[in-house]
Amino acid sequence: MKYSIQHISEIVQGSLLQFRRNDPVEYLLLDSRRLIFPDTSLFFSLKGPRRDGSLFIEELYRRGVRNFVVQEPPAAFGSSVAGPAGVSVTGASAMAGSAVAGGFPEANIILVKDSLFALQQLAAYHRRQFTLPVIGITGSNGKTIVKEWLNQLLEDEYHIARSPKSYNSQIGVPLSVWQLNEAHELAIFEAGISRRGEMRRLREILRPTIGLFTNIGEAHSEGFDSRAEKAAEKLQLFDQSEVIIYCKDQPETEKALSSWLAERMGADSGRWRMPQLFSWGRATGATLVILSIDKNGGSTILSARYGVEDFSFTVPFTDEASLENILHCVCVLLYFRQPVVSISNKLQRLSSIAMRLELKSGINHCSIINDSYSADLSSLSIALDFLSQQQQHARRTVILSDFLESGLEESALYAEIARALRQKQVDRLVGIGDRITAYATVIGQWFPGEAVFYSSVDHFKKDLHHLHFRDETILIKGARVFEFEDIDQLLSEQIHQTVLEINLNAMTHNLRQYRQLLQPATKMMAMVKAFSYGSGSYEIANLLQFHGVDYLGVAYADEGVALRKAGIRMPIMVMNTENSSFDSLVQYNLEPVIYSFSLFRSFDKWLKKEGILQFPVHIELETGMNRLGFPLQEVGELGPALSHSAFKVQSVFSHLAASEEAQQDPFSRRQGSSYLEAADTLQTALSYPFLRHIANSAAIIRHPHLQLDMVRLGIGLYGIDSAASHRLDLLEVSTLKSTIAQIKHLHEGDTVGYNRRGIAGQGTLIATVRIGYADGYPRSLGNGAGKMWVKGRLAPVIGSVCMDMTMIDITGIPDVEEGDEVVVFGNELSVNQLAQWCQTIPYEILTGVSQRVKRVYFEE
Repeated sequence: MKYSIQHISEIVQGSLLQFRRNDPVEYLLLDSRRLIFPDTSLFFSLKGPRRDGSLFIEELYRRGVRNFVVQEPPAAFGSSVAGPAGVSVTGASAMAGSAVAGGFPEANIILVKDSLFALQQLAAYHRRQFTLPVIGITGSNGKTIVKEWLNQLLEDEYHIARSPKSYNSQIGVPLSVWQLNEAHELAIFEAGISRRGEMRRLREILRPTIGLFTNIGEAHSEGFDSRAEKAAEKLQLFDQSEVIIYCKDQPETEKALSSWLAERMGADSGRWRMPQLFSWGRATGATLVILSIDKNGGSTILSARYGVEDFSFTVPFTDEASLENILHCVCVLLYFRQPVVSISNKLQRLSSIAMRLELKSGINHCSIINDSYSADLSSLSIALDFLSQQQQHARRTVILSDFLESGLEESALYAEIARALRQKQVDRLVGIGDRITAYATVIGQWFPGEAVFYSSVDHFKKDLHHLHFRDETILIKGARVFEFEDIDQLLSEQIHQTVLEINLNAMTHNLRQYRQLLQPATKMMAMVKAFSYGSGSYEIANLLQFHGVDYLGVAYADEGVALRKAGIRMPIMVMNTENSSFDSLVQYNLEPVIYSFSLFRSFDKWLKKEGILQFPVHIELETGMNRLGFPLQEVGELGPALSHSAFKVQSVFSHLAASEEAQQDPFSRRQGSSYLEAADTLQTALSYPFLRHIANSAAIIRHPHLQLDMVRLGIGLYGIDSAASHRLDLLEVSTLKSTIAQIKHLHEGDTVGYNRRGIAGQGTLIATVRIGYADGYPRSLGNGAGKMWVKGRLAPVIGSVCMDMTMIDITGIPDVEEGDEVVVFGNELSVNQLAQWCQTIPYEILTGVSQRVKRVYFEE
């Protein structure tokens, strides 16, 4: 379904600031980095506390976009009236003809009061054009998994539209609904909120006919005074639903639902139609009564009663969260009048949902992005965005299966896929499946790169050696039935079972948390020294570059060189400058810190000898850290010297020694005052301005008056609040995992490990975990000092930590098997806790994770 620009202007109650053609619109665009189809895209210029979409209009216009929704006229527009024939433009919507001609002469521009609200209005209008059943899912946890499992369970009977990944926000919901077209027979959308008043807008967009409430938990509670208030807000989604599906065993859910229903009946008595309640649980009165739950190995037998019929079904999961999610799905299937036998068969085929894009090392110096569980246009767009974010290799390959459920005519579908690949500058397509192979000619018309096709995964595997995968980034994306996991295993570097997982979504979240505290003009430098605090180098830098960080900071020149070789183009400050690195600094356009007169003279002399002037440098001042930097008494001499040097000063900065400690605040204030006085002295000696910065992660929060021109975000980016302020909702980025190699039953008095430090009690059960001090697990955590997370419980270390192995006491922890996963630190066991057990700081734990531990990066 396409809408014309004039129609859209009417829908969003906007004014046509400029009208050139009544273009059809197919795609909604919010981020210039995600542009694929410029001709039929409509860009909504959203304005936030740190980002103004209007700044990207000129770039998008240059790249072919001609349709824009703005809440302020672009800079090229004035106030005189020069509207096209037949279009009345007056007052605030006036257009300056001469300015337009020089700026965006072919653009259609709709002016609205609020661009986000206009986006939501358009999506709400689009939703009202369809009468299909819509399942709306909300709750604190489980929304995305339930949505994906419902899709698995119902895709044989319905052509389904669903939210891509976890698109459930004020922006994500409109983009999800926009996917609806005439071919769809069912829609499954999720809705998430974080503050009061948000669900009302999402309700108007989604209008679910079937409501599914997962649970009430702590997630996203910051904007509410209580769980009850949060539940009441979420339940607004179901104002017009025919049925609400929920768990009756959750007292808070039951109470919130009863209160909400009573309030609705009282407010709209006689007009509001009460929805049917479809509940599950052991509680009396549940629609689906759970009789028993029996776990056996890796599966669970659920026995239930529905009406007068008792039945049992087996599911391939044992954890409580999965069982809860499955029972929500079962209720939906029963409401859809699916036979119990059919439901039982479908549930046995349910598979885990890898709701993330994984980036990891591959064979022959390749990087592998694994997204091998789905193939649809929405998730392809997300995956291609992630692919384009990677700059470490010049060459890009996409391995793609048939697209089975698109709703489009197949020729149009594969033409659209080909155009997307071309737009994202993919070099090679490997197509696998009968349908994509059948449309190879269509793909070739739109995709100019290399393309090869195979009818099956087996045929691809037999021809693997002819494809010559080397020094490239490879996206693996396939429908679940193609089992592309085999391809992922073939192309991925075989790794030690101890891995450090880095959650790129969490890092992006933390970045936004700090950005919201900054003054509008304050820039941000992200510190990626020491292998990005153990998290990686170019992988983290790619993410930061994608999200518009202004500067990167590294410790040594070779770290900066590695980033440049991996395609990082943004400014990089090198903190520890060495004489031996001068050539590399210039060759790779790195900006060194000058911290002493001896270094000043050496580098100045070298640059002048090479005939290089105005080379960018940063000046470090010593104000109390007593590590590196010009002493304050040398500042008077430094200013004139800089004015006659080969340097162009980019910034003058210093280090706060104890910004996170309240008892040291007087000292921090003296540091700030001394620094500002010295920076002013240097400014009087120079004929141009420079950036000033002194605030680190803790100071961004605790000393906002020191944000100045730029701040340096370090450990906070990785989810560690060094200020201990708890003012920010930070997420830990890194999870260190390993697996159990062996389980042993010991007799009382048996000893464990070197020097027989561990002594078994009666009935002791131990597990040997594939991690040791050579991997970065500190030896000081031996003999019960440290613990690991196994099957939802903490298991203490028994005996000494070995070089490559550590033994833990799993006595009393049920269902532990060899090969099971063990979390060393992560969401379940904070790195802060590990640091306390070691009597050290989180920095040391994170940076101490060995390079032999493979890093796996993922984006959910």
